[in-house]
Amino acid sequence: MPKHLLYLFLFVLVGCGVTEKKSDNVFFAGEIVNPTSEYIVLYKGESLIDSALLDANNRFYLELDSPENGLYHFKHSPEYQYVYLEKGDSLLIRLNTMDFDESLVFSGSGDEINNFLLELFLAHEAEEPMIYAMYRLEPQEFHQKIDSLKQSKLDQLGILVEEADLSEKEREIAEASIIYNYYTYKEKYPFKHKSYTGNRVVDKLPSDFYAYRETVTFENNDLTYLRPYYNFMINHIGNRSFMSCSQKCGIKNDMVQNHLHFNMHKLSLIDSLVKEKDLRDNLFRNVAFDYLLQIHDTEENNKSFIQEFHRLSRNNKHISEVDELYEGILNIQPDKEIPNINVLNSEGERISLKEIAKDTKTVFYFWSGTDKRHFDNITRRADYLSSKMPEYRFVGINLKTDDAKWRIMVETRNLDKTNQYRAENFEKATKALVIYPMNKCIITEDAKIVDAFSNMYASSLKKSPWKP
Repeated sequence: MPKHLLYLFLFVLVGCGVTEKKSDNVFFAGEIVNPTSEYIVLYKGESLIDSALLDANNRFYLELDSPENGLYHFKHSPEYQYVYLEKGDSLLIRLNTMDFDESLVFSGSGDEINNFLLELFLAHEAEEPMIYAMYRLEPQEFHQKIDSLKQSKLDQLGILVEEADLSEKEREIAEASIIYNYYTYKEKYPFKHKSYTGNRVVDKLPSDFYAYRETVTFENNDLTYLRPYYNFMINHIGNRSFMSCSQKCGIKNDMVQNHLHFNMHKLSLIDSLVKEKDLRDNLFRNVAFDYLLQIHDTEENNKSFIQEFHRLSRNNKHISEVDELYEGILNIQPDKEIPNINVLNSEGERISLKEIAKDTKTVFYFWSGTDKRHFDNITRRADYLSSKMPEYRFVGINLKTDDAKWRIMVETRNLDKTNQYRAENFEKATKALVIYPMNKCIITEDAKIVDAFSNMYASSLKKSPWKP
């Protein structure tokens, strides 16, 4: 069927309220107002299912041949959102990228579950300031209020189940979207309460505070890529490791002292609890990235951690990614030469970071043309620090901007072109220099690394000989 006729057919179908499912195929179509990309891309978990090019009217159409029932997500770069699809669905969306989630509307067969999941997502976002205020409450009151909020959402789901005749899997996804958000708040509570009030409440929690843990499932692959479920798993693993590891992890004043042992404890807990492969792989990856990127431990400790990671997480689908990160961190330890990454100067000439950093004290900082606020702030900060510490050369490295836009941004901001460069290969530079977060900077002297994990906004950088 020609696409313009198919669109008409689908819109008429929805407008007439006809939602009877006549085949196993799924039709997923819609309109994007103010598009930010030429494509809509559909994923299930991490697997790309299909993509569609927007037409001249900013509409798209996908037909899936008897797909697996379950949770998917569609991406219109840089945004994405869930969509639940079952065989026979004819589902339409309409959204405006100026207000992506708030403007999104589903219609057609399958719209009930999708609009409900979207409303839950928006409701939880709106609730967050209230939840953060509630973290100051005493344990029993917090416990009661969280359970009350959870029950009100479950009551709304009960009404929908009766009115819309949801399938068992649809009901399961919707219920998980509710309960795991509130379970996550409970996992966070003792730490947030201590942070906000200074009071320790771990020993004062009601006896049934964590009663829900008896019902938590670790084996349901339908939930693996559901954000509330995955966020809960991260917090649950961290909390249980913390609670059971007060001795060897060296926890004092509710602060972990031995980060290596604590994170190896998390690996062990995942290994014992989680058998579903995707969830298991993703949680192992999360612990590895969190430890390697956040802790900045010694080479010896990093090596011990990665050996334990390999022992427990054999055949992990993320293993090459974790190994690349580990090797990258290994290569930017103090006293090692800065990686020989090539960048381009304002004349389009190729030059290596080693050449830029030789015979001088240099601070490399990073920015991207996709975030103008960060660009303005980071370059302003570099100007300030340069005036305070003239013995350092502050060099900006652009990571992901085309040449023409990069030149315009440099000129508009009136930056010194001799101190501005553009990465020749974004992925290679990002991996070799371990650029996370974007506020990080790398301090070198005579092309040797002094500190590869400093921060442009730190008030006092303990590992560095400078104080911005």
